[in-house]
Order: sequence, then structure tokens, then C-alpha cells
Amino acid sequence: MTTSVLVPSSLAREAEDKREATRKLGYVARAATIYRADRLIVYPDRDGETGKLGGGFVHTVLRYATTPPHLRKEIWGKRDELEYVGVLPPLRATSQTGSESDDSGSKRQGIVTEVGPDQRVRVNCGLQHPISLNVPSEMALAEGERVTVRISSRRPVRAKIVDKPTQGLSIEQTDLSAALSREDAGVRIAASRFGEPLTVGKLETLAGRLERDGLTVAFGAPERGLPAILGIDADAVQKDGVARLDAADDADVEPNGDPGFDLWLNTVPNQGSDVVRTEEALFATLASLTLRA
Repeated sequence: MTTSVLVPSSLAREAEDKREATRKLGYVARAATIYRADRLIVYPDRDGETGKLGGGFVHTVLRYATTPPHLRKEIWGKRDELEYVGVLPPLRATSQTGSESDDSGSKRQGIVTEVGPDQRVRVNCGLQHPISLNVPSEMALAEGERVTVRISSRRPVRAKIVDKPTQGLSIEQTDLSAALSREDAGVRIAASRFGEPLTVGKLETLAGRLERDGLTVAFGAPERGLPAILGIDADAVQKDGVARLDAADDADVEPNGDPGFDLWLNTVPNQGSDVVRTEEALFATLASLTLRA
């Protein structure tokens, strides 16, 4: 059971500048992290992209944001897309911070910076300098690979490689139809103000299936929602694009005119603002759809 969040490459289209676009993407990554999404997928919307803030920029900044802070310099160096990454909000993802600890020490991610002889490597794991560690006999490591290091003491340094990193939020690029056709896509939801309003009753209907099958939820871009991106008439969505899960819970039902959604859902019904920003829609949608029965 997985959770996938789909956002368009035109996500930063309304940002005034690169700084504001970077901040916006940081909150998208933070929403996906808070609600334990497994994948944050950037799908192409080239008609909606503007200037240099298109898919390449969006993908790079999101990948940077989800890289553990102590590994960012080693992995990314300096890039034009990352000019304003100082405004990114911290994710504090448990898979990165080592906050899950026990009596034998805390775990954190590291990156192999050098492979030496006799099954030893140097690993950057956020200490003052890279440290030399033995490679477990069952592992083979190459320069640039990430590992999990258990640190039992900092003075003097005592640490060991215990595993490959725990998988956290991954950033991917793929077509919308390909993302929706994955075997583990689960319930495929289009988040749109033209969809069926989310109610307590509807959430009760969905909760069991979401917990059992997982979730893929797609979002549009500022001033360019999913109907516009897909070339679907909004009136047709309101008329024909609502869920048929109640009537055919186990059927693979596709509403007319879309690439394979099970449900068009308005997760911010009766909104008090003319515009709900994509990052705001992520928080509102995932807060509701990750509730368990």
C-alpha cells in the first residue's frame, strides 16, 4: 500500500521569481513528507510552463529539498536552479534525521565519498569530517551510494554501516497516464474544485479502500487545474466525472474523458478564497485522505 502525489511541471508558473518558486516547492515537499507519501511525481504540463521555472527546475528543487541536509553539498554542489534553496522549509523527515533511536545509538544517512582497500570506505554522514568504516561482508558499495550509519559515540567517533538507507519520499518524473496505471496506484483521485465535494459520508466510504489499496492523488497548477491540463470540459467533469466506487467498489471504473481516475474530488468544498494554491490543496487533501477508518 503506497501513497503517490502527482503535481504538474507548471507548478511554479505563477511565482513572481525563482525565490518565491523555490519556497512554494518547499511547502509541496513538506506536505508530502508530513503525510508520509512514498512518491512525489512531477508529470509534464509543457503548455503551462513559463520561462525557466518549468519541469527541470521543479524536479531539481524537489529532489534537493528531500535530500538530507548534511548530504546536500556533497550531492548537489552549486547549480543555477538552487540559487534560493536557503528559503526551503526544513522537512525533518524521520528517515533522514536519525530521530528514531534506541540504546545502541542513532541512525542517519551517509554517502560514500571514497572506496578503499580491505572492505573499507569513507562516509560523509554529517560529522565534522568523513569517517572510515568497515563495509559489512554482505554489502558491496560504490562511491556516491547512500548508506545508513549507526553512530554510538561522537567523542571518540564510534560508528558502523548497518544497511542501505531507509526509503523515504522519492521524487520522480513520469507521464500522468503512466503514474495512474502503476500496479500499486490504488484509488486514483483527481483533486479539483469541479469534482464531487468531500463530505464525512464520502470519506467514510473511501477510508477503508484507501487503507487497503493505497492512494494516487493528482493536482493541477495555479490558474490551470486538471481539466485545463487534460483538455477536459469542466462542466463534463461536474456531470460525469464523479466517483462510481460505491456502485462498483472492486471494479476498475474510468470516468469519461480522463486518463484513468476513479474519482474527481473537491477536497476544499465551500472554499472562502477565490483561489486555493496547490501547496494549500496538498495539505487539505492529504490531511483528509490519510485518515484511517
